[in-house]
Parts: sequence; structure tokens; C-alpha cells
Amino acid sequence: MFQKVSILFIILALISAFMTGCGGQNNSSSHATSPIAPGSFQPSASSAPEGGEAEKSIVYMTTDISPEGLIAVYKALNWTPVGKVAVKLSTGEPPASNYLEPDLIADLVQSINGTIVECNTAYGGSRAETAMHYQVAEDHGCTAIADFQILDEDGSMSIPVTGGTNLTENLVGAAFANYDSYLVLSHFKGHAMAGFGGAIKNISIGLGSSEGKCLIHTGGKSHTNPWGGDQTAFTESMAEAGKSVSDYLDNGNRIVYINVMNRLSIDCDCNGNPAEPDMHDIGILASTDPVALDQACVDLIYAQKDGDGASLVNRIESRNGLHTLEHAAEIGLGTRTYELVSIDE
Repeated sequence: MFQKVSILFIILALISAFMTGCGGQNNSSSHATSPIAPGSFQPSASSAPEGGEAEKSIVYMTTDISPEGLIAVYKALNWTPVGKVAVKLSTGEPPASNYLEPDLIADLVQSINGTIVECNTAYGGSRAETAMHYQVAEDHGCTAIADFQILDEDGSMSIPVTGGTNLTENLVGAAFANYDSYLVLSHFKGHAMAGFGGAIKNISIGLGSSEGKCLIHTGGKSHTNPWGGDQTAFTESMAEAGKSVSDYLDNGNRIVYINVMNRLSIDCDCNGNPAEPDMHDIGILASTDPVALDQACVDLIYAQKDGDGASLVNRIESRNGLHTLEHAAEIGLGTRTYELVSIDE
């Protein structure tokens, strides 16, 4: 669990030094890096090698929330996609959700010749049906910058879940297997049911077909109704579904993750009228490990000064959102122990 008292003083000092000491973006291709802060959560027992410390994942960060900053943090991953590339993001629920703006992401998406992909929702709204969802994608500028596909327009495909306690299968969009590599581009924010939404949510609920979303929300109990499930089973099922996606993509070798920490509302992009953010933007983070990436984002929220971010911390804790990270580490999706590396000069 999160060691609030003893750790926050360390993080606050480190983050303060980071925020005041970092300058502009790094436009070079080599990206000189410097360590900022280690992961502040204790690793789960399953993520630590026997007789030694848990291995750390690298999480890269820039405070430059711009097209140039986004490309720079992606390049820091030193990852080359193979074959047909999908860029998974949320199209955002109308009329006023905080989805990632096309002007921010266009250069990166086009640089890897990516197709933007999404799945239909399971809760109604403007994105529950394929035709309406394509219209939302057009209205929100997705189709103007890249090819776009609703992965579950032709239904679901099943991929196995191994090591889970709630799910034995994960139902993703039927077209999921049509893509060889995935760049998961997430807007980090709060979430009404999960507490927060980042990389893990984007590869679990986000890649789930409508019936797959129901399965996750109910902890494997229903394919048709997303409501009324147990909260612990829900958070664990997100981790388990995410693990199945990573396993399917060559044990994580064909998928990478970027979280954009701007417009940090307590509400998800699935909310068409989200609460106005009450904290400042933080930056863009990237990793090959979705657990480490989400953990680093959570740590940065907790490390904010003078109560900035208190509402988002409350949203996370009130939904037991940290349990998603706990279970994800336990089943081997990634590690909660990380090294945060700035790519800023």
C-alpha cells in the first residue's frame, strides 16, 4: 500500500526540484536522460526477485505538453513498431469531454503511419453504436489526421486470460488481431468507477468490445450488463484483461504506452460533462510497462503541493483505484517499482 507519510516528503522535494530545474524540450534524437525519482510504492512480493530488490522499469517524462514533447518522449522509448500499427485512444464522449486534441497527437500518429482505433461503449451515449461512434470520431478530429477504425464494429474476439482470479477470457474488438503493434495513447485523469484512468484502463476497458466491457465491469459475471458488479472484482478484472492484451502482443514486446497528464479532471473522457480540473497540468510520461507508467502518474498526483490534486486523490481512494495496480503487479502485467527519467534539458 501507499506509504503516504514517510514517502511524500521525499517525493515533494524531488518533484519540486524537477519542476523548477527542468527547462525546455529536447529536440535531439539522442535524448540525454537523468534520473528524477524512484517509484514510491512498495513493490508487491510477486514482482521482486527472490533474495533481491524488485527490478525497476524506466518511465520517461517531459513537462513539454506539445506535439514536439509527445514525439520526444515516444522516441525515448527506443521502440520500433512492426507491421500494421494501431494507436489506441479515447475518442471522448460529447459534448465537452477532455479527450486528447488532434493537434497534439497528429504528428506522432502520422510519424508511425498509425491507424487510430477505438471500441464502442457499453453504457449508452453517443458512442454506443458504430455509426454514431464514427460520427463522433469525425467530429472530434480523429478521422482528419489518420485512418480510423471501430475495432468491435463486427463483434468480439476472445483472447485467453492466464493467472487471473476473475476472468478466463477477455473479449476485445474483432479487428484487434488485424494490427501487429499498438501504441496506447492515454489521457490520464480520474474515473467515476475505476478511480483513475490511464494505460491499464485503456488496454482493458478501452480495447474491450461492448460485451467485453460488461465482462470486466462485472468481474466475469455478465456479457450484457455492465452494472452491479463487485468493485474489487472490477479493478482486478481490468488488470487481468490488460495482462491478456500484453500477453497476446508477444508478451508486451509489440505494445508501448504514453500517458498525457493534462486537463486532470476527476472524471473520465467517457463523461461528456466532466468536472473542471482543479490542478495544473503536469507533463507526458511514457514506458514499455503500463503498471510502472500508471504508478508514476499516481505518484505525481499524490506529490502535488498545497492540496493541488486533492480531489483526484480522493476519487482514486474512494474507488480503491490503487488495487488495480496491486493486482496488475501480482499477476505479472508489470512492476510498481520504477525510475522516473526526465528527457528535458
